[in-house]
Amino acid sequence: MQQLIEGYRVYRRTRWPELQSLHRELAERGQSPKTLVIACADSRVDPATIFNAGPGELFVVRNVANLAPPFEDTPGRHGVSAAIEFAVLQLKVETILVLGHAQCGGVAAALQDRPRDPASFLDTWIGLLDLAKSRIEPSCEHPHTALEYESIRVTLENLETFPFVAKAVRERGLKLVGARYGVADGSLELLDAATGRFEPVV
Repeated sequence: MQQLIEGYRVYRRTRWPELQSLHRELAERGQSPKTLVIACADSRVDPATIFNAGPGELFVVRNVANLAPPFEDTPGRHGVSAAIEFAVLQLKVETILVLGHAQCGGVAAALQDRPRDPASFLDTWIGLLDLAKSRIEPSCEHPHTALEYESIRVTLENLETFPFVAKAVRERGLKLVGARYGVADGSLELLDAATGRFEPVV
């Protein structure tokens, strides 16, 4: 905690003077980000840093393995789904970006050959990768990397099952985009909707 306090003091001393007027404006008029980013909770993958975005520019949901579940109408505490609903219906974002990354621990957990613990929140959540995992060929040379890519595709498919997302895509041009970030080299690849391949951003 002390490290966080010291970091805050540095922020308050060096960055706050530059951001003060922006924060005052954001406090008065509210937020109006154009992009919802569904990213991994991994501490190495910060969307604001990767996209050089300032306060108020991105609405970010982070969870293990950057997943969105399929639409469900059963009662429950659907945190990710609630955030998607808020972004699409209230903020009216123009883009939903699913941001996967290399060396994903959630993907590694999904690939472990072990029984799942029904009492584990993590095991249940990682079960969302089962469909993506089923699409990986047994002979695949790099299953971890392949699953990182496929999980992004499946999450985009899951987003389309939300009626309000499908309606926004159809009626106001909401874009669903997939990307993968390279932790070691800082590379970014975007999913080409036409070819189904991930292409590097240069």
